[in-house]
Formats: sequence, C-alpha cells, structure tokens
Amino acid sequence: MPMLLADVCMMFESFGLRMAAHREIESGTHSFEFGVLPHSEAVLTLIADACVAHATGQWRIDRYARLVATAGIPWREVVLLRAACRFLRQTKLGLSEDYIVDALVKHPDFASAIVTLFKARLDPNGGYDVAAAEGAVAALVENASTLDEDRIRRALQSFVLAVLRTNWFQVDAASQPKPYASFKIDSSRLSVRNSVVPFREIFVHSDDVEGVHLRSGAVARGGLRWSDRTEDFRTEVLGLMKTQSVKNAPIVPMGAKGAFVIRNSKTSAAEGYTTFIKGLLDVTDNIVDGVVVHPAQTVCLDGDDTYLVVAADKGTAKFSDLANSIAAQYDFWLGDAFASGGSAGYDHKAMGITARGAWLSVRRHFAESGLDVDTEAFSVVGIGDMSGDVFGNGMLLSRQIHLVGAFDHRHIFLDPAPDAEVSFVERQRLYALPGSSWNDYAREKISAGGGVWPRSAKSIPLSPQVRARLAIDATECTPDALVAALLRAPVDLLWNGGIGTYVRSDAESDVDAQDPANDRVRVAASELRCRVIGEGGNLGLTQQARIEFALRGGRINADFIDNAAGVATSDLEVNLKIALDAGVRSGALTSLRRNALLTEVADNVADRVLRDSANQILAISLAASQAGYLLERHARLIGNLEAEGGIDPALEGLPSPAELKTRTSGLTRPEIAILLAQSKNLVCQELLDSTVPDDELFASRLTAYFPEAVAAEAGELIAAHPLRREIIATGVADELINRVGPGTIFRMQERLGVSTADVARAYAIVHGILDLDAVWTDCLAQRLEETQRVQALLEIRELVEHLTSWLLRNRRDKTSPTTELDRFAGSVRRLMELARS
Repeated sequence: MPMLLADVCMMFESFGLRMAAHREIESGTHSFEFGVLPHSEAVLTLIADACVAHATGQWRIDRYARLVATAGIPWREVVLLRAACRFLRQTKLGLSEDYIVDALVKHPDFASAIVTLFKARLDPNGGYDVAAAEGAVAALVENASTLDEDRIRRALQSFVLAVLRTNWFQVDAASQPKPYASFKIDSSRLSVRNSVVPFREIFVHSDDVEGVHLRSGAVARGGLRWSDRTEDFRTEVLGLMKTQSVKNAPIVPMGAKGAFVIRNSKTSAAEGYTTFIKGLLDVTDNIVDGVVVHPAQTVCLDGDDTYLVVAADKGTAKFSDLANSIAAQYDFWLGDAFASGGSAGYDHKAMGITARGAWLSVRRHFAESGLDVDTEAFSVVGIGDMSGDVFGNGMLLSRQIHLVGAFDHRHIFLDPAPDAEVSFVERQRLYALPGSSWNDYAREKISAGGGVWPRSAKSIPLSPQVRARLAIDATECTPDALVAALLRAPVDLLWNGGIGTYVRSDAESDVDAQDPANDRVRVAASELRCRVIGEGGNLGLTQQARIEFALRGGRINADFIDNAAGVATSDLEVNLKIALDAGVRSGALTSLRRNALLTEVADNVADRVLRDSANQILAISLAASQAGYLLERHARLIGNLEAEGGIDPALEGLPSPAELKTRTSGLTRPEIAILLAQSKNLVCQELLDSTVPDDELFASRLTAYFPEAVAAEAGELIAAHPLRREIIATGVADELINRVGPGTIFRMQERLGVSTADVARAYAIVHGILDLDAVWTDCLAQRLEETQRVQALLEIRELVEHLTSWLLRNRRDKTSPTTELDRFAGSVRRLMELARS
C-alpha cells in the first residue's frame, strides 16, 4: 500500500526536512522540493537511504531518526543506538526516552563516538584503534556539562564496554544484516545496576520485539515468558531469576529467566518468540563433533559458552516444539533438549508435577498440625482456575477439599458451603474441558448464596451465606474488593496457582511488590486469616510477607520450595536427553528407542523429583522444629553466606544482626528455606572446586541420578555425560544439607578447620557405615505422629553429625575414604543388628 503524502511529510520532518512542494513525475515516481537544506550532500544521501529502508520495511522511523542528520551516521547505526538506549531504559536509568534522544541529538559527537567504540570492540573485520576509541568516549563522558548528560553518557559507555558478543555483524542466508539485534552482556559492568546482578544477560531488539534473558551462572536454565510489562519487563525477569536461582539449588543448572514483549500489534506471540529465540542462539556457542564452535562473524570477548536451555512459561506453554525446531535450524548441539517439554518430552500439566510437588508442602503443613488432607475436610480459597496447570491439578489432589472461593483474571467463583464430592467431580469435569473457565461451572452444583461473576462487573451482591463464609459485613462490593476479601478469608488453605503478587508485608508498599496490575486487590500479611499457604505459583507473596505471615503463626515455605518439582522435572529431562542423544549420534541408540526410553521412565522421573522435593520440605521442618536452639548456628551461617557466597542478607529477606538478637523463636520457615537453598548453592560450588566429583567414593551418585532403566541401557553414555561433575556435586550438596541441616557444615569448618570437601567425604563414610538411606527410609515409613517422626529424624541427624565430626578428628587414612568405610562398616552394622534384637 503506497504511503500517504501526510506520512511522507512526517517522515522527512523526522530528519529535520520540511517539504515545500511535491509533484508526481510519472506513475510511482515523485519529486519533492524542500526549503533551505541544512545538511551536506553526504548527509542527504544518508537520509535518502534511511527513507528507502523505511519504505521497504527494513526499519521504523521514530524519534531516533534525527541522529542520521545530526550525527551523520547511517540508519542502521541509529538502530544500534536505539537498541542500546532501549536496554538502558529497562535498567531504570530514570530518564525518559525523549530526554535521552534529545541529549544525543544535542551532542552528535558523542553518539558517533559510541558507535565507533562499538565497532572497534566487536567488528570481526577489525581495522579500528580500540584504545583510541575508548579514550575518545571516556573524554566525552568527562566533559559532560550536566549530571543527566553524565548519567546518559556513562550508561551508554558501560553498555558498549559490557557487551561480550553481538550478532550485529552477522548476516542471513541472503547475506543481508539480520532484522533484529542481540547483545550478550556482562551485567556487572553496567553503570546502572539493580540489587540483583545477573551473571550474563542477552538483550534482543527489533522494531517488533524486545526481550531479555538473564542467567545467574554459566550453566543455567529457566522459562521464557511472553510479558505484558512493556515498560519494565527486565525488572519482572530480575525478580523471577532471583526466585529461580534459589529454586534451582537442588538441581544441576543454576537459575535463569527470560521474557519478551511485542511492540507491533501485527506480530503474533509465536513470531515474537521465534525472533527472541534466534537472537539468543545467534550469540551462543555450538558443539560440533566434540569441538566448541563460536558463532560466525562474531567477536567473542568471553570464554566458551555452549549451555543454553529454555523452558515454557507464561504465554509460551505450547512453544517448546517451536523452540526446538529453531534449534534444529541452527543444528544446535542440544537438539530437543534445548526446550524441555516438547513432543518427545514430559508434559508437566499431564503429569501434574508442579502441583503434586507443591501439595507435598500442603500435606506436611497440615500433617504437622494434626490434619490428614486425605481423610479430613478442610476449606480452601484459590488463585487460578481449573484450566490452569497448577491450580487445576492441585484442586484434584484431595477429595476432602471444600473450595469456598477462587478467582482468576476473568471470573470470581463463590461456593460458601460446598459438597466435597459433588464439587470434586465438577472440578474434574472443568479440568478435562479444553479452555474452561469458572463461568463453565454448573450453577446447580454451587451451594446456596454462591455463584460466578465476571471481574468486569460493576458490583457483585453478597448473599448472607457468602458474608458469613468470608466474615465480611458488606451486602455488595466491587470485584476488586471481593478478590481482596477472598484473600483475607478465614479458611484452612490459600492455594496459589495463578500469576501475580497478592500479598505484601505491612512494612511494604504496593511499589515494593513490583506488580502494578494487582495493586488494587493486594492485601497485607497481617490481614490473612488462613492457616496454610501453598505456593504453586511464583511470586504470590513478597518474601517479607511470607516472613510476617509465619511470625504470626501461619504455615508457609516459599514459592521456590513449593513449586520446584516442575523445574526439577525439566532438568532431569534435559540431562536424560543430553546422555541419550550422544548415543543417537554415535549409533548406539536409534531415535525411536531414545523416545521410547524417555516415555518408559516418565513415572520414575516423577517419583524421583517428588522424593527430592519431599526431602527438601522435610529438611525445613527439621530445622524449624529447632529454630530457637539453632538460632546462633543460623546467624553465623548468614554471615558465612554473605562473605563466601556473595549473597545480600537484606535482599534475600534474611534478618539483620540486630533483628536476630530479638528473634528468640529463631528463623521462620521462609527464612530457613533461603538458608537451605543458598547453602546448597555455596556447597555445590565448593565441591565443584574440589576433587569430590571425581572421587570413586561418589561415582555411584552419577548413576543414581538417572532412572534405573536408563542406567542399565546407557551406562557408558551416562559416564561420559558433559555435566557429570555438576550432577555429582549437586546431588551430594542436596543430600548433605537436607540430612545435616543448613549451618552444620560451616560449624564443622569453624570448629575443626576442615573444608567442605572434607565434610562431604566424612559424611559419605558415615552414610555407608550406617546404611543411612535404609535407616532414614525406615523412619519415614513407620506409623508415627509427625511430631514423633520429626523427633526421631532429629536424633538420627544428631548421630550423623556426631559421627561425621568424630571421623574428621580421628581419620587415620585421609587419602582413601573407602579404607575408612571398610574398617568401620562391618563392626557398626553388627552392633546395630544387636541393638535391634
């Protein structure tokens, strides 16, 4: 469709040109006349090129276009500056885009110098004086005349110096520059940094799509979401990455997270996702025949970086196969392990794995309170609907659920006196109904006074039954007020299976929750009247809200504990595929056999993941039961994690030294969860820095990580796994912290002057001598009240700690742990058999 004359005039005005006359010479050919031309012939040529590029869809003219004329740079270099500025806006530079553009237009020498520095550092064709380019930019930064100019210049300088790789100089199959740009960034080098600083991030920019992928470590994975937060999607991802980093503590990869936004209404989510994925892969290394291969036409200012794994998230649940097809186009070494959950992967919703993992927390919370969720009725309010994975699966895990109310972004559901069996069957029906909503709930199966209302309603009448159930006086209210009332409802369980942050602490503002979409319905932790919170969804509460709820007697862990099973399933799937795909490439396995084997072990994968989740939740209960007694140990651990692990206690939601002195009851479960996860991260890294993952004593941990059927059929492939050391170290750290508790290892280090590796070896000897797995499992299997079981496990833990400390003080042969194991095992087992008899 030809451009309107008005659009043509606006286009020229973007470059500072005002049209004086226009005539059509012949069909399709036009002549334009302007007033006084303020630019040189060379600049006019650049403007003409930019206009042609705009008309042919190569870029979109906007406020940055003025730089073509003022700085005398080609349109594509203007796109480069726009990308840099758009990224910096996401870092909370605190200045409007118009203001930034005006500053660059006012000082075109700086804009030109920044482009030159970028090319000097990253153009694979070379030919630039890098030192001179850096010096020129540094001088212009120092010469800034105002504070805002200094901030803008320093931010752009840091962006260019932080870029480690870019696809800017890559070309497509037609030898043309790619229509999108991606930049791999060392986040620690940015002048504007948030409290959370990623290890690396990749920013992807185009006219239609923007996105960012953040990693907390070299080997990291996490979901990519389609965000609706166009102004601050990076802030959203930073919070999610932080959560993912602690969630991933018991699995091999560290935490990562990504999000993209659509800036063109004509671009579909799939198209935007495709561009985003391509941008990520463009700056990621490949492995070909065992050799690391860098991207073509790319300067790599970092080391080898081959591990890029993504997962489904909000808005991208159906895109795993799409992501894997793009990886196949790149011949990426991970194949369909690149995006877990595809056609040959595990369907999390069908497995119900995330909800089942979160339900383990719910089950333990109630069991320790004396209630059996399988046999005794309990009331629930929920966030989500039955078509959702976490909410839907969770609300089918007990037939004793009395779901008195729930809401999502579309509807509010109220059932003040539900029949447990009738409502369970109806929820089953909705779960099986594709695309269902609460509006599909059969009204005749709702108790008197209940119903379903749209969130868009002007007002909702409240029946006497609803008022009694929610303990409110109003006879009608707005949908937002009703959502808040549901959150405050006096029920046994608040089940979060949705998206959004709904609870903050009393000391926080809505701004602290960083979820403006739910500011109108958010409540304070002090207003909650539920007994237990199950966090199947991410970020439902702020960490401070969790702590406040727990201090008031509520039972809660944290989202990264409750919903970790889904992440762990994806991790195991990826590591299975990495091993089995090596067999496919070598001819040891066919693709059909690989896929069949993955299907055969699906139940084993779920059992393994749920067992690990249960162990982690139990570890929190063990520490919480002695919270007051362990306070000094936990306080010293916080200091150690700050000094050695680089964590910020305030950022993690851990109490200050002053607060610890007043906390006689000890740490809460949410705080213990942080200690547990961060301890595992630190211990894992310390083990990787030692020879523990290579010791024969721990070799069986690698095989035990995989399902038995895979280990039996692909033992050699497992032994050659590229992440074998990480798998062993992560498994050892996970078990060690779960069994002895957070703080015990550091206590041994302080008292005995030993290393983490020394403690791991001594623990492994004690583990073998006692046959600890059998002892622990036997205690879990006994018919005991939970308080009795916890006490019995604490006694086993105390024995393990005592024996491990004794070994560290008295080991004779420190070079051969197996010798020590053989020396004591027989005698101790005979004593244990005598004790049993």
